[in-house]
Amino acid sequence: MRSGLFINPFGIGDVLFTTPLLHTVKDAFPDIKLGYLCNRRVAPILENNPLIDSLFIYERDEFEAVRKKSFISWIEKNLSFLNRIKRERFDFAIDFSLNSQYGFYSWYAGIKRRIGYDFKGRGWFLTEKSRLTGYREKHVVDYYAGLLKFIGLALKFRSLELYLNQKDIDWADNFLSSSNVHPGDTLVGIVPGAGASWGREAFLKQWPVDNFARLADKIIENYKAKIIIMGDSADRIVASGILGCMHNSAIDAVGKASLGQFAALLSRMKLVITNDGGPMHMATALGVKVIAVFGPTDEAIYGPYPKGNNQIVVKKSLDCQPCYLGFRMPPCEHNKQCLTLLSADEVYSYVKGMLG
Repeated sequence: MRSGLFINPFGIGDVLFTTPLLHTVKDAFPDIKLGYLCNRRVAPILENNPLIDSLFIYERDEFEAVRKKSFISWIEKNLSFLNRIKRERFDFAIDFSLNSQYGFYSWYAGIKRRIGYDFKGRGWFLTEKSRLTGYREKHVVDYYAGLLKFIGLALKFRSLELYLNQKDIDWADNFLSSSNVHPGDTLVGIVPGAGASWGREAFLKQWPVDNFARLADKIIENYKAKIIIMGDSADRIVASGILGCMHNSAIDAVGKASLGQFAALLSRMKLVITNDGGPMHMATALGVKVIAVFGPTDEAIYGPYPKGNNQIVVKKSLDCQPCYLGFRMPPCEHNKQCLTLLSADEVYSYVKGMLG
């Protein structure tokens, strides 16, 4: 095989879930050229991946903005984008989107083998497909890996992969130095946001602010650690709430880093405490110890991968957990008790094992 295109328009975690597949394909076909179609937000976590030869960034909002101004300009923008893909003459595409739109794109781009999922009958343009009704019991990575059978492969590599560039590493080191962090300091990152792909319902995956604050104070008082509150600008309100509730001081890194810089900063942590979301998977891919707080989602499907001694999932284990199943989140009748009833002391009991 000469070339292949991976298509995944979803968030950070979903894209990282495909990195073991990229490695498996490249290992089987060393001379293959690999392209990747993703959204703009996640592009920085793929830009430094040495296995990827070309990136195609499709940002729906940007295309929609053009369409609202001029339908003709929107058509031209689409054709320009698709013709870029077409010029690469990919032999196959593996489409993780669950959406017929990207199957059409692959067809228009002249890709003869179009592999993906037939979810709700949307696999019209796919030439080889697996039926899918939802993810249950096994991890998304293992679902994704099932598509490799169409090109005669089985998953060989099982670690998520995230590559940093030197510029981002230098930024992280400079940020820490300017924040009065010294060599030998114990650094604990707290990411209180996460769940961006859930949009307005992201709060349903987030542990309460006051619990994060109490946990941070206990870590500082018992380990003399330096706490770094991390996240993007959308997490400003949540982060301010934590900083306002804390009795000790913490370093505020929220909204101050690009995604690549954020990853480099994560790599400097001895431990990262986060909700279920992209940063959890980034820390796992970087080999950083993780404590992940889970509420409505199933850690067997969406948890750290592969799960090991450096990744701990903490949850309340109520009868209603998990409630997010088959890509559906029902109305919460229990006022988010799966998260609100999980105390700072319960999570701290796992911190002791991680920090020793």
